[in-house]
Amino acid sequence: MQSTTSVNFTSAVFSPDYENIRKHVLHAIQEFDDLGIKVGKGKRNMVKHIVVDNVHLNVKSFKVPNLFNRFIYHSIRKSKARRSYEYAHYLLQHDIGTPPPVAFFEQKNAMLLGKSFYVSLHIREDLTLRTLIDHPEYAGREEILRQFTRFTHRLHEKGILFLDHSPGNTLIIKQKSGDYSFHLVDLNRMKLNRKMDFRTRMKNFARLSATEEMLQIMSEEYALLTGFDREKTLQAMRHYTQKNGRRRKRKKQIKKRMGKYKL
Repeated sequence: MQSTTSVNFTSAVFSPDYENIRKHVLHAIQEFDDLGIKVGKGKRNMVKHIVVDNVHLNVKSFKVPNLFNRFIYHSIRKSKARRSYEYAHYLLQHDIGTPPPVAFFEQKNAMLLGKSFYVSLHIREDLTLRTLIDHPEYAGREEILRQFTRFTHRLHEKGILFLDHSPGNTLIIKQKSGDYSFHLVDLNRMKLNRKMDFRTRMKNFARLSATEEMLQIMSEEYALLTGFDREKTLQAMRHYTQKNGRRRKRKKQIKKRMGKYKL
């Protein structure tokens, strides 16, 4: 059973395997602003690499939502921190890689959610899909893409729809055997136990921002795995990828225009 406690109005739920570092993790949460090394850009949320009692952790601090969502995440929906923690356990139970979950924290008062944190073990990746986009000559690139496609197919076959399936959200580690293992991060947006049709599967590749060459490799591999028509699979992947690219471009243009009118 997972254990629950409360420290300074923060609900804390720990995985049983990490009860031995509870007090160290609690200290890291309380001193989050002053500890650790920042990971990534952290525009909305901030992730830090923090070492406690010789254990390397990633601690994600979620931005406090607007007033309406503070109520929603308090009383109606699970917080992003809690979802990340629960989804991580679900993935591991279904033999899908993700950094092992350690704990999640929520500050709740007056029917509103305040700060929330998700803590997982830190794992050091060799690359992400972004690496293959930025470096077309990366050694073993085609084989990595094929194995990544098989990994995505496994997700689909297990009914797991990872909604943030973007270039940086799968950590890729090269194994001694020469194969690669894949580990999902940024877990709070996910749908489980889904029966996925062709359209849903193809749309799930859209946010990867893959190049045409990458799409050709992934569509060929996915068609081999499923028996889908190869050309139809490529066309669908390309269509949803381009559509997502146009949507992102429009979104950037709107933000840029809005920025001009800020006081």
